[in-house]
Amino acid sequence: MLDHLFLQVADVDASLAFYLRVFGPLGIREAMRVPHPAGFEAGLSGPDGKPAFWLSPAAGPETREIHLAFTAADRQAVDAVHDAALAAGVQVLHAPREWPDYHPGYYGVFLRDPDGHNVEAVYHGQ
Repeated sequence: MLDHLFLQVADVDASLAFYLRVFGPLGIREAMRVPHPAGFEAGLSGPDGKPAFWLSPAAGPETREIHLAFTAADRQAVDAVHDAALAAGVQVLHAPREWPDYHPGYYGVFLRDPDGHNVEAVYHGQ
């Protein structure tokens, strides 16, 4: 359904470091940078190399929380994201567990990014 998503952040460098460190276990990496009048925009990709998730300098001081979920290949990948978050001192909103209210096999971890967004790694298997 989605081709790409831009997320405005207060500090692109800090957010880029966060997403690469914490979601690196899912294969997320920096694919490209594009100049921006306020610095640069960073395009992140999964293993396919397509920059589908973008970090851009904020247009203003207001930030509204979004929820963003990245697909994990298995439960171990979700747990690896959790471990990376703990090692980085990231606020964990919900430790990895199954969420049967969503559907059987939904296994996810929920974290807070540097701009206060609720970000998740989720595995939809059994």
